[in-house]
Amino acid sequence: MPELPEVETIRRQLEPEVRGRSITGTRVTDGLLVAPMTPARFAGKLKGRMITGLSRRGKYLRFELDGGDTLVVHLRMTGILTRLEENPRNGDQRHLRLVLTLDDGSFLAFHDVRRFGKAFLLGAGASDSYWARLGPEPLERSFNPKVLAAIFHGRVRPVKPALLDQQLIAGIGNIYADEALFAALIHPEKPAGSLSGKEIAALTKSIKETLRRAIRLQGSSIDSYRDARGNPGRFQNTFKVHRRAGEPCPRCGTAIEKTRVGGRGTYYCPRCQRK
Repeated sequence: MPELPEVETIRRQLEPEVRGRSITGTRVTDGLLVAPMTPARFAGKLKGRMITGLSRRGKYLRFELDGGDTLVVHLRMTGILTRLEENPRNGDQRHLRLVLTLDDGSFLAFHDVRRFGKAFLLGAGASDSYWARLGPEPLERSFNPKVLAAIFHGRVRPVKPALLDQQLIAGIGNIYADEALFAALIHPEKPAGSLSGKEIAALTKSIKETLRRAIRLQGSSIDSYRDARGNPGRFQNTFKVHRRAGEPCPRCGTAIEKTRVGGRGTYYCPRCQRK
């Protein structure tokens, strides 16, 4: 699933290209993407609207429209959002779910193999309450050890699923939780509320550093992810533990192990990350 670095990569690439552009056409080829709104109503709501900005909240892309509404796109498991110079009608139609035509003649195309992605409109009055359900952004300056300690206080669940809980912290997914926990030398099954002050500080730092490094490398392409230009990310080439079961730990040489924590495949070093 595209996580914070992948979504932020797409946002940074698209924002200067779409800001100030108007939507002149909308083609929905899969009604599931925009349900419960009908494709015709969805297209009608977007016709002629100007994109005034593009932001991100957690794993969501937010196209801010004139009039105060927001077009929200969630890539979910296999969604790919790309900017094209040529009409996608002339290319591969497999898995194409949505095409937005912009007034400069370019196109935004949404492909999704597994059809879990969503696109929907939020009215100006509903936006604040909708986003309030997500936790803080880990790359904000305000996200510090004190904030993380308050989030984890009293929680007995393992730290790995706590990091993945979008109501606690927005945007972190399986890849970056594994990598951040390894960098902080914290076992993924350790209860979140039991972390020491030193561990909280180390984890806060490793979360920020891991996410920033992944953004610099345009995210991770393990399966289907591509950025807004159709290129794969490169962070997967730097994984320390994720997807490296059986390989030597880059820090101590012990074989990386794979287990399941909170139902998710989890990679860690049993020597560096002791319970």
